[in-house]
Amino acid sequence: MTTAPDLLLRTGDKLPAVGLGLWKLPPPVVAERIQQAISAGYRHFDCACDYGNEAEVGDGLRSALKTGLCRRDELWITSKLWNTYHARQHVRQAAERSLRDLGLDHLDLYLIHFPIATEFVPFETRYPPGWFFEPAASEPRMHPASVPISETWAAMEELVRAGLVHNIGVCNFNIALLRDLLSYAAIPPAVLQVELHPYLAQTKLLRFCREQDIAVTGFSPLGAASYVGIGMAGQQDSVLNEPVVRAAATAHRRTPAQIVLRWGVQRGTALVPMTSRPERLAENLSLFDFALTDDEMTAITALDRHRRFNDPGVFCEQAFQTFFPIYE
Repeated sequence: MTTAPDLLLRTGDKLPAVGLGLWKLPPPVVAERIQQAISAGYRHFDCACDYGNEAEVGDGLRSALKTGLCRRDELWITSKLWNTYHARQHVRQAAERSLRDLGLDHLDLYLIHFPIATEFVPFETRYPPGWFFEPAASEPRMHPASVPISETWAAMEELVRAGLVHNIGVCNFNIALLRDLLSYAAIPPAVLQVELHPYLAQTKLLRFCREQDIAVTGFSPLGAASYVGIGMAGQQDSVLNEPVVRAAATAHRRTPAQIVLRWGVQRGTALVPMTSRPERLAENLSLFDFALTDDEMTAITALDRHRRFNDPGVFCEQAFQTFFPIYE
C-alpha cells in the first residue's frame, strides 16, 4: 500500500499531497469507492456540498472506521462552502450540514468554493442548492448576492474558534483577491485550491502562495480529462497526448497520467485527481518512487497555454444563463 507524503501547513497540520477528488462521482458508487481508496492508501478526501454526495462519503467513512481500515486522526477531510451560504448567518449552518452528512465532528479543511455569492436558498427548499435560484422558473438564472468576502471570511474564522474546522482556505481566488483577504484576515488562509495542470501552470500564483505560506491544492490535475464527459473539453485537449509527456512516460516506465501528476506534486502542490475506475486509484497514488528531471519539468511547464477548463466566465453563461466572470 502506497501513502502520500504531506505538505506542512502554516497551522502545523499536515495535508496529504495526493487525495481523491469526489466531484462528479455518482452517489451509488461513492461509499464503496471511499473504502477502496482507503485500502489503497488514500487518506485525503476532497468533498463539497455542491458535489451532492457527502452523505454517501459519510457512509463510506463510517464503514472504513468501523472495520478498522483507518482511524479518524489519519484522515484529512476537506469540504467547501457553497455560493448560496456566504452571508455570516448561513456559514455555520452550511458547515454543520456538511459535518452531519459526513458523519464527522470536525473538518480538517473548509474552503470558500468560489468568490461568488448568490442569493440564499433555504436548506429545506433544496439541498444542494446548485447554481440556479429557481430551477423551475421559465428562464432560470443565477441570482447574485451582495455579500463581501470579508463577511464570509469572518464567519469562517468563527468555525475555527468553535472547533468545527481546523483549517480554512479558499478556492478559485486570484492573486488580487488573496492580497485583499490577507490584508484583514485574523486567521490567514492555509490552503488555496485552484485548477492546475500543464496547460494551466499558474506559475506566478504558485510563487505568490509560497511567499505567503499558503499551500496550494490543484484540482483537475489531468486537465481536460475531467471535462470531456460534460462537453467542456474535447479529446484533442488532452495534455496526456503531448510528446514531452509521452517521452517522459517511456523514460520512466510510467503512464502519461502518472507523469502529469508527478509534475504537479514535484512542484510542491497537493493534488486531488478524481477517478471513476477503481484500478486507477493505486496508479494515481504511485508517484513517489521516481522523479522527473529538471529538463522534463521545464518542458512540461512550457506546455502552459493559460487554458482554463473550469471558468465561471464561460460556463455560467452557457449553462446558467448568467454572465459571471471572476478571473478577468
